[in-house]
Amino acid sequence: MQKRIETITAVLDKHKAEAIEVFDLKAKDYFVDTVIIASSLGTRHTEALLDHLKREIKPSEEFLGTDISDEWIVIDLGDILIHIMTPEYRVKYDMETFLSTLEKEES
Repeated sequence: MQKRIETITAVLDKHKAEAIEVFDLKAKDYFVDTVIIASSLGTRHTEALLDHLKREIKPSEEFLGTDISDEWIVIDLGDILIHIMTPEYRVKYDMETFLSTLEKEES
């Protein structure tokens, strides 16, 4: 699992995603084990990051679902959920606060 996360975050970092955060939720009552959040530089960059992930990790990862909007893309890998958002959406929805709280809760 750790190698997969490192690969995903390396692809995002290589292609200029910003503020990449990883939330380990394995021991929590959440529907995935890991959530990765990254900021894009804008709408077109959000879509470009999805394309890079598809090209670079898809051979070894099964994309179970992808929800695409102009400002936010969610990629479901089954046990890993990847959120790529414009900075404005990231601030607006502040998922880090929710996930940090969940991550720190005692099981």
